[in-house]
Amino acid sequence: MERLMTDDEIVNAWDDICKVLNKDNDDLKTDILNHVGNKWSLFIIHALGIDGRMRFSNLQKHINGISQKMLTKCLRELERDGLISRSVYPEVPPRVEYELTALGRGLLVQVTPLWFWIAKSVNEFREAKANFEKS
Repeated sequence: MERLMTDDEIVNAWDDICKVLNKDNDDLKTDILNHVGNKWSLFIIHALGIDGRMRFSNLQKHINGISQKMLTKCLRELERDGLISRSVYPEVPPRVEYELTALGRGLLVQVTPLWFWIAKSVNEFREAKANFEKS
């Protein structure tokens, strides 16, 4: 059975979080939460975490529904924030590959339980949606 945090553990964790993420870091918090809350960024982190280093076209094929423009935007933001690295190889045509950095792998470790929870709960989501639509 899955162990849940106690109320005291949650309060202590939030105290620690608040010490680090004070008002002076609002821009940083927003950037980080945009990555964690952005579905495309999470799909990119997941794809690179599962399949390793990939070229742009492979990433686009791996992530259903993402446009070239959105993938480019997300990759630039993730690279800017140190979550992925971009390697350019001097070939004709040029070859560019993306991979997770240590910071990106750390994010992957943190969001993997969320992916497991989603996978485990998908039937409950479907049932809730069907019940809502019936009423």
